[in-house]
Amino acid sequence: MAHLAGLDYAVIAAYFIVTALIGWWAAHGGGRNSDDLFLAGRSLGPAAVGLSLYAANVSSDTLVGLPGAAYSTGISVANYEWMAGVVLIFACFFVLPVVMRAKVTTIPELMERRFDSRLRLYLSAVTLFLSIVLDTAGSLYAGALVVRTFIPGMELWQMCALIAAFTAIYTAAGGLRAVVYTDVMQTVVLLGGSIVLAAIVFGKFDYSWAEVTRRVDAAKLQLLEPMDGPGLPWLGTFIGLPIAGFYYWTMNQYVVQRILGARDLDAAGRASIIAAGLKLLNLFFMVLPGAMAVALLHNLKHPDDVFPQMVAQFTPAGLTGLIVAGLVAALMSSVSATLNSAATLVTVDFVQPYRPHMTQKQLVWLGRALTIGFAVLAALWAPMITHFKGLFSYLQQMFAFIVSPLVAVFLKGLWDRRLGATAALRGLISGHVFSALMFLLTMTQVISLHFTLTAGVVLAATWIMTEDWRRWLGERDQPAEQDARLTVIARQGLQRMPKDVVIASGVILLLIVVMLVVFR
Repeated sequence: MAHLAGLDYAVIAAYFIVTALIGWWAAHGGGRNSDDLFLAGRSLGPAAVGLSLYAANVSSDTLVGLPGAAYSTGISVANYEWMAGVVLIFACFFVLPVVMRAKVTTIPELMERRFDSRLRLYLSAVTLFLSIVLDTAGSLYAGALVVRTFIPGMELWQMCALIAAFTAIYTAAGGLRAVVYTDVMQTVVLLGGSIVLAAIVFGKFDYSWAEVTRRVDAAKLQLLEPMDGPGLPWLGTFIGLPIAGFYYWTMNQYVVQRILGARDLDAAGRASIIAAGLKLLNLFFMVLPGAMAVALLHNLKHPDDVFPQMVAQFTPAGLTGLIVAGLVAALMSSVSATLNSAATLVTVDFVQPYRPHMTQKQLVWLGRALTIGFAVLAALWAPMITHFKGLFSYLQQMFAFIVSPLVAVFLKGLWDRRLGATAALRGLISGHVFSALMFLLTMTQVISLHFTLTAGVVLAATWIMTEDWRRWLGERDQPAEQDARLTVIARQGLQRMPKDVVIASGVILLLIVVMLVVFR
């Protein structure tokens, strides 16, 4: 059991005090109405949104999971990181202009404008389930598991409850403004701690890449693995990861809500580019140190022990506290985002349409109460994850089976003007029934297919079934040419991204190609 020194506790305490002050400041700077609470008054700049996007994504499960996966199977896990950059760039040019013009508060609201209220409620319910059971509970579990390594004497459920309570309080008080501005500080802590730890680990090899390649198996230093490799198969990288990434960065409310809080499309586009660039750094500061640890840490009971063991064995007092604070920062960033977005979904998609006369003050207090309630639910479920085979498997496989039908119908709705509401709903339900069947066949080992490939199969099947429903229903379900539902996806009048976003996108794509060539 690792122990923290007095200086470490001082650093962690200072971090919590600063976070609380930021939450207090945000609560007094906004939160007077529902738009302030849920979208920070649509006033956020590109730097704040971009850093917040990165911090929300790089949570405790990422800080633990990336080095652990690299230690176990190699650096192919970094494909999730650069693919995120590709998806963000795609969204910049093909999705954000539509979403920002619509001025919606939730993505399900956009689905209602394109189809009808049935699609809105369906997507909102699924998103709410994923936010609580996967995103929030998974982050609480991973964070509590690692923090407990350094702070002995607490049960897993107690640690989950403590972190959930603190995060819920400052999120409920300050809303999205508190989420985003604490994220700015947390991103600095995350990157700073990761960079220093990576430098320390690299120093164990005399800062020589040749020494790294001599002591670490070459197979662990390849981004694209063969189909029968131990890690992520190359075909799954190009089929499954874009699907999961598209949902995560363009449909997942707790991520998209930050973009919706941007002051305009230009700010949203620049924020996406900032986040895409930061994601490329994870290969060097989080993934490669995990692969290098193969030569430094032997006989670990579980790959997820790599990160806490590197911190415990290689970092001095003070720095250990900073990195643990960074871990807590990542956890709280993700949890605060999911709690705020879950409250937004229920308030905007389920309550407000049926109780339109609620005052702004009532909506704000309802959102705060929901935030605390969802924190309790997530804290209760988080310890149950110990009964599954592993956190990474729990998260990724569930995403592959659940989100693929959503992505298929969302994209088809954006691109196919002939698709009506009933065909979309039936296609979505059919896709999830097919996905459930695939899940059962996989769990019973009737078929053996990597989950990234399963995601592609489910998406293709949903697309085909949705098209079949469109043809079966014919003109009686097809929206008329002048239907308001088609106005939301009309290409005419869409604002274009500024030139600097176009140039930066090209630079990031070029860097991704270079990474793939260097680590081929």
